[in-house]
Amino acid sequence: MAASVCRVGSTVGRALAKSRNPILLSLRRGQSSVSYAQSLLGAPETQLTTLDNGFRVASEETGHATCTVGLWISAGSRYETERNNGAGFFLEHMAFKGTKNHSQTSLEQQVESMGAHLSAYTSREHTAYYMKTLAKDLPKAVELLSEVVQSCSLNEADIEQQRGVVLRELEEVEGNLQEVCLDLLHATAFQGTPLGHSVLGPSNNARTLTRQDLVDYIGSHYKAPRMVLSAAGGVNHEELVGLAKSHFSGVSFEYEGDAIPLLAPCRFSGSEIRMRDDALPLCHVAIAVEGANASSPDIVTLMVANSIIGSFDLTYGGGKHLSSRLARLAVEEDLCHSFQAFHSSYSNTGLLGIYFVTDKLKIEDMMHWSQNAWMNLCTTVTESDVVRGKIALKASLVGQLNGTTPICDDIGRHVLNYGRRVPLAEWDARIDAVTPRMVRDVCSKYIYDKCPAVAAVGPCEQLPDYNRVRSAMYWLRF
Repeated sequence: MAASVCRVGSTVGRALAKSRNPILLSLRRGQSSVSYAQSLLGAPETQLTTLDNGFRVASEETGHATCTVGLWISAGSRYETERNNGAGFFLEHMAFKGTKNHSQTSLEQQVESMGAHLSAYTSREHTAYYMKTLAKDLPKAVELLSEVVQSCSLNEADIEQQRGVVLRELEEVEGNLQEVCLDLLHATAFQGTPLGHSVLGPSNNARTLTRQDLVDYIGSHYKAPRMVLSAAGGVNHEELVGLAKSHFSGVSFEYEGDAIPLLAPCRFSGSEIRMRDDALPLCHVAIAVEGANASSPDIVTLMVANSIIGSFDLTYGGGKHLSSRLARLAVEEDLCHSFQAFHSSYSNTGLLGIYFVTDKLKIEDMMHWSQNAWMNLCTTVTESDVVRGKIALKASLVGQLNGTTPICDDIGRHVLNYGRRVPLAEWDARIDAVTPRMVRDVCSKYIYDKCPAVAAVGPCEQLPDYNRVRSAMYWLRF
């Protein structure tokens, strides 16, 4: 049963059996691949419908024998207070413990009988419940998802049982130093604001959250205009809309006393936080500046910039022939075990940064070259750098949409963030429009001479003083 009901922590092309698309015909004739441009042209359209109560239905039909369908909701730790931080994550645990019509055993048997996989995740701004199943079982999947979200039993005995599970999971997460480091980065960068909350919440809240807290959380945030029923694979959009009308047309769109919850503005603070533990073998460090929000026109340029910096891991081949300059330095100078440029974008802000894992005697060198990579983006990035970054970014965008589940997730998040699914062809055009001058200008806007946030976990004695880190965010050039 564990393989069927679980929780988890993002294809181009259309394979319709009856399609007369020349790309697909060529595939049937034995050609093993199509060009990138052809794949963009063959990508199916995402259809979007809004019900009378504001509930949205979005789907992409690919003709697969399987499909993924799920509910994406604008709710997460950013919508929580210090008192109920962790309620969304706790509720995720409760989702599969039974509904008003199905006990936990009955729910598991229903999922198992379809050979389906029921999952959920919670992030800072989104919550998702989704199911991967055979296309013919779509109606049953939508019905079960509707019950999980709208009719969760929230039995007191189950709540007490899950309280212990959540506390054990909090202990386990403390062993994942990457998550600890990035949570600390959010906590210091957005200190005093809801975006600084962790998704899991503090252990004290896990011990004190009550059934009424969970009921209030659902009543405040699970509203029709903040929900998207997303599906990808062998799905018919009109059928999906009909199922949505049957199961979700009754979802409320009204707030008690018309008190519509608004996102509190999040203030970025240049600051640092260190969790020193010399017993750990490696130090985990993250440095970030305030990035662009999800709908900013600068976001594509910053994505290209991050692709130029790239990523590295000791398991990579290539050595000194790696395309990323920082990756080559990491190999030649033995700077780190791994690094990753990242950009976490939210509805009205973001975090643009570099995370790396290194030996305690290499922290200062790795920090220097990481900031040097940022300065190069702001001042001396070349045409060849940008071309390489564009190619890497396009490959990443296409590669991560491999299967119905990542496509379904992409649709759900896009509709919540942008009000529509941004097609790959549009991303491609926006990436092609990026120039070296744009990279320099946009990176200077967000990075150059800005106060960074820094988080470190492990033997971090060699991490430079914050004033030194801040002074490396600009160059004195004459």
